[in-house]
Amino acid sequence: MVRMRKSRTTRAAAATLGLVIVGTGLAACSGSGPEHIRFTFSKREAIDFMTEVVNAYNSSQDEVVVELDTSGVDVVSASFVRGNPPDIMLANYNYETARFIQRCALTDLSDTARAAEVRDDLQPMMDQYGTCEGRQSALPYSIMGASVIYNKAIFAEHGVEVPTTWDELIEVADTLQTAGVTPFYATLKDDWTVGQGWYDYALGGSIDVLDFFDALAAEGADVGPDSAVSFEKDFAEPLERMATLIDEYTNPDAANRAYNDGNRAFALGEGAMYLQGPWAFSEIEKTDPDLDLGTFPLPMTDDPDDLRVRINVDLAAMIPEGSAHQRAARDFLEYLYQPENILAYNASQLGFTPLDGAPDPEDPRLAGMAPYYEAGRTYQGPSVLVPKVIPVMNYAQAIALGTGARSMLRTMDADWARLAYRAPAPTSADETKESAR
Repeated sequence: MVRMRKSRTTRAAAATLGLVIVGTGLAACSGSGPEHIRFTFSKREAIDFMTEVVNAYNSSQDEVVVELDTSGVDVVSASFVRGNPPDIMLANYNYETARFIQRCALTDLSDTARAAEVRDDLQPMMDQYGTCEGRQSALPYSIMGASVIYNKAIFAEHGVEVPTTWDELIEVADTLQTAGVTPFYATLKDDWTVGQGWYDYALGGSIDVLDFFDALAAEGADVGPDSAVSFEKDFAEPLERMATLIDEYTNPDAANRAYNDGNRAFALGEGAMYLQGPWAFSEIEKTDPDLDLGTFPLPMTDDPDDLRVRINVDLAAMIPEGSAHQRAARDFLEYLYQPENILAYNASQLGFTPLDGAPDPEDPRLAGMAPYYEAGRTYQGPSVLVPKVIPVMNYAQAIALGTGARSMLRTMDADWARLAYRAPAPTSADETKESAR
């Protein structure tokens, strides 16, 4: 092995207080050149940004070459099956990537320097997708917040303020409607806009999502009319309120409007509020780049303490067990989490940085969400906490289009019970190693 350069050895020696510093031992073997690692990145709209980060890392040293792979989750899944997974991943954190965690196919990152910097309140949300006992298999990298987007000029023109309770929300909607303004612009043609927005915001503002899904998991195959918790019992009232908002306060052509239609219409002032995430800002700007927009959590009860912002772990860092370049991958992981990289990435994508003490986003359109994120008053979208084999987006869309909430939720209970009945027992890292012998 070629010896490490002095600068890296010095850096590693300076930070040994119980943390595993990953910059040691990176040199290539047998003098054959730098060690190459494959870095899978799944955020296509940020490829240009991450390409610059990779190039800067490669230029900063001569022992490791990071090769950026943007082939997507399907190719990554196949590579695990073939025994040739990427060396490090920054991927959307959902049930697809969580399969690798549940099967203990990812290394434990709890001993890395960066793990100690991640906000503690985010770990329970990550664990909702599954865990490998005894491991912290993924570290959050980018948190995306989403809430009601509102047109500040319309609010000011009609003398209404941001509501913090259900009654205030209805008062605002009535005032706007009386003045000839559509309170909410809805795009029900695309089921995901219903699921991510109306469905998630209504539920997240009404119930403790984390507690509900923990209790639902405990019920397992017994979920149904007689269980302590169920979709029908706990989701019916919030979704009936959601249906009220849609029936009485949205554009009359909502059933035929899709996401792109909504962005343009909202930019043209055809609605005062819009249930979308910050990813819609760039689309709205194409029509009116000067529109003064803000955000606030949708109030669904008459207690302002129930206000929460929907978040999801947009990207998480993971290192597969099958990587033959563990130390190099960890060194690059450390580089990704350097403040100048992680803060710049989240600023570019309008995301929140998941590290303790990280500053709030500078974009003023996110200011209405920042205090809630900072205080941990957040929830993970219920629509993404159900495996894809249960068509929750379709169910949410059906409710929004007029199908009774209780009948749809009763179907979801039956779906969940059947899925839980077929689900394998949880896996631990020790069990995985034993089965591999």
